[in-house]
Amino acid sequence: MGRIESSVELFKASWAMVRQDKELLALPVISGIASLLIVAIFAIPLLASMGIGSLDETTGAAPSPLTYGLGFVLYVVLAFITVFFNSALIHGANVRMSGGDPTLGSAIGGATSRIGRILPWAVVSATVSLVIRQIQERAGVLGSILGFLGGLAWAAVTFLVLPILVIENVGVGQAVKRSGGLLRSVWGEGLAGHLGMGLIGFVASLPFIVVAAIGVLSGSTVVAVPALVVAVLGLLAVAVVMSALSVVYQTALYRYAVGQPVSAYRPELMASAFRSKNRR
Repeated sequence: MGRIESSVELFKASWAMVRQDKELLALPVISGIASLLIVAIFAIPLLASMGIGSLDETTGAAPSPLTYGLGFVLYVVLAFITVFFNSALIHGANVRMSGGDPTLGSAIGGATSRIGRILPWAVVSATVSLVIRQIQERAGVLGSILGFLGGLAWAAVTFLVLPILVIENVGVGQAVKRSGGLLRSVWGEGLAGHLGMGLIGFVASLPFIVVAAIGVLSGSTVVAVPALVVAVLGLLAVAVVMSALSVVYQTALYRYAVGQPVSAYRPELMASAFRSKNRR
């Protein structure tokens, strides 16, 4: 099966799973709203920590140690929100693949029961992301290359960490080792399938990007405003659906890797996405 054909099939299988529990699509929506609220809450103290509002014309705003501290806390809180609601979606998908019937409440309850596991992971992932970003920004071209490669390596090694944390209820250190072990025992073409679904999401976004461009280039407010509204709503809808599909697919990959059934995904499809090294 070709890479594009495989990605399309994975997309269809993931959508078949999500379609059985459409209420779980609310999870990425709630996550996005919560993130916006947190950013709004942190905006005022962040600006105040930089002295904005009390500067004269000859003084420029500059970040203080408090600014960096608040920024780090904000980054961790945003990471936790994303991890929490992705964990809820993983819990719901896992229940469905196990033959159960998840609800929005049961999914959130499943994530809540794992707060002691996912909060440390949010701190670790946020810290690593910040370190990689600092390397990219402060070490010139070499830093950009090293940061990019380091980011790819980290994403690969930790690709299955969240499903492991949620489903196996283990600590962060053990989950990272387990994720790396699964990727060593099976060749990680599942990552390529994950990227392939991302490409499908980009293609699905193109019509709305075109609509926005037409509205802007029309030069008419009557045309531009409704066009931009349609484009924004469409792009948000695509983002919500693709976010949910990505997490469901990640859960299916974990279950396949540990030998558990993955309903809606044909065995040969999963085999093509996550093949053992000794088959290559």
